[in-house]
Amino acid sequence: MPWVLTVHFLAEKLPKPILSVQPDSMVSVQTKVTFFCEGTKGATKYKLYKEGDSYSHRTQIPKKPGEKAEFPSLNVNQQHAGQYHCYYYTRKKTSEKSDTLELVVTGAHSKPRLSAQPSLVVTSGGNVTLQCVSNHYDTFVLIKEGQKKLSWRQDSQRNNYAGNFQASFSVGPVTSSQRWIFICYSHDRNSPWAWSYPSDPLELLVSGTLQKPIIKAEPSSVIASRSSTTIWCQGTRDAEIYVLHKEGRQKPWGTQTPEEPGNKAKFSIHDVTKEHAGQYRCYCYSSAGWSERSDTLELVVTGIYYYTKPSLSALPRPVVTSGGSMSLLCVSQYQCDKFILTKEDEKFSSSVDVQYIPSTAQYQALFTIEHMTPNHTGTFRCYGYYKDTPQLWSVPSDPLEVHISGMSRKPSLLTHQGHILDPGMSLTLQCSSDINYDRFALYKEEKADFTEHSSQRTQANLFLANFTLGYVRHDMRGQYRCYGVHNLSSEWSASSDPLDILISEYLGVTPSLSVKPNSTVHSGENVTLLCQSTYRVDTFILSKEGAAHQPLRLKSKFQAQQYQAEFSMSAVTSSLTGTYRCYGSQDTSLYLLSHASAPVGLIVSGEVILTFHSDSQSTP
Repeated sequence: MPWVLTVHFLAEKLPKPILSVQPDSMVSVQTKVTFFCEGTKGATKYKLYKEGDSYSHRTQIPKKPGEKAEFPSLNVNQQHAGQYHCYYYTRKKTSEKSDTLELVVTGAHSKPRLSAQPSLVVTSGGNVTLQCVSNHYDTFVLIKEGQKKLSWRQDSQRNNYAGNFQASFSVGPVTSSQRWIFICYSHDRNSPWAWSYPSDPLELLVSGTLQKPIIKAEPSSVIASRSSTTIWCQGTRDAEIYVLHKEGRQKPWGTQTPEEPGNKAKFSIHDVTKEHAGQYRCYCYSSAGWSERSDTLELVVTGIYYYTKPSLSALPRPVVTSGGSMSLLCVSQYQCDKFILTKEDEKFSSSVDVQYIPSTAQYQALFTIEHMTPNHTGTFRCYGYYKDTPQLWSVPSDPLEVHISGMSRKPSLLTHQGHILDPGMSLTLQCSSDINYDRFALYKEEKADFTEHSSQRTQANLFLANFTLGYVRHDMRGQYRCYGVHNLSSEWSASSDPLDILISEYLGVTPSLSVKPNSTVHSGENVTLLCQSTYRVDTFILSKEGAAHQPLRLKSKFQAQQYQAEFSMSAVTSSLTGTYRCYGSQDTSLYLLSHASAPVGLIVSGEVILTFHSDSQSTP
């Protein structure tokens, strides 16, 4: 019986098609997407469908048999999100379905919030927790952007206290050799491919090992509210990205990419508000990785508490001998926690707790500077602030100039109008010296500022400056001093003797003046000038017309229903001959006087000549 050979040919399967989509498999709503199904050259028809949607089938018939089909673009919405497959036909067979393509459509819901706990600043090699929060939805997806995208998915947990949903993702260890930028989405568990809008991107700032950048603020790190400032970050020349971070924020304050490789970045703030106050650091990133973080820059905003403007004064005055000590007193009528004293060049600052003084109902702090040197000279201001907002300061005090007084001889200070002036008179003070000072500085006690004039040389080889203060006003009263200044030295001369300027006709009182025993006396006799007032006067002032010396002062005594003071002169000489007047003042305003008494003349005549004999054994 012959052998019969039976051959069974197995039907050959068609290759599985490849399904792809452009521009990406994750797109936002209203994006145009196009699907491509790639089969074999003999394919005569292609079909695309979405799982679970019988109405989503789409068919493409190539004009001639081909290995690829393109499905027309469509503007996607959340209903287009899902799993897609495609397959194709040849004249005899149908292919397997392609692998699944998942189309994620974002923008179906409001965006969640992404934060880093405890901070977005991470040391290289460390871990960080990223927290995604939304008002609703069951699932969160965290995505790391970059060349190699990574993603994590996690079911949410309800935070009953905050009334929201959240998920925490542990990320790490992070390295300083790459950037770590994350976004997160939320979605309903029943619609796993219809995602929310993306959260704002969050970039971790990795403190690496490369050279730390230098951070500084111009014109200053202490800046007035509503003004402008610039923060500079200076790193290495190959830096590609500069990041400025403000402590407490969940995203960088700013990121700068230089148009060309450079070693610095500029972050400008054109309208400074209290939200800009705080601590800043900067980082830079290059192909070699992240740098160390910079030192901390503390940006202080002033002028926040305009009603607490303090005043600043120097005790005893703002000119002190080199090596001596000085106290600066900062005072405010309104409460704050601390006062801070600053110097204009920022080489000095000091803060002190505020003390309340019940007797004055004021808040104050005393700053003492020991061993004053030329480095301490300059312009000082003080501010008030609260402990919980240490970078928000009040309006500054008026500036106070501080100077060092050297050992050079003191100048003279005088006035040709006399020490006691009537309102409406013109007042000029003259500071002079036989030393060739380049300029003179006039200072009024209890004031913060100086008036400076260049010196003029007279024919008598005297150097002087005239300070014309104008018509007399009550605020001109007080004690004045002047100093000589050389342009090439930071030290001023010793102070002139103090000059008191007294202003009359301020108190509505007119005292009386009398002479005992008589207005005409012989040289060597004793004389008493008696000043009296029926109204309260704390101090009496006796003035001699045309005298260069300061008027005499005596505290009053209340006797016989009157306030009075006796100015006693022993062994008078003819130099005391002249016209005298007396005035009264009160302790609350020592330099504001009453009306003048009627003038009283004193004549001293007949000087006694003492003769000394060579054989005398005693002095007469």
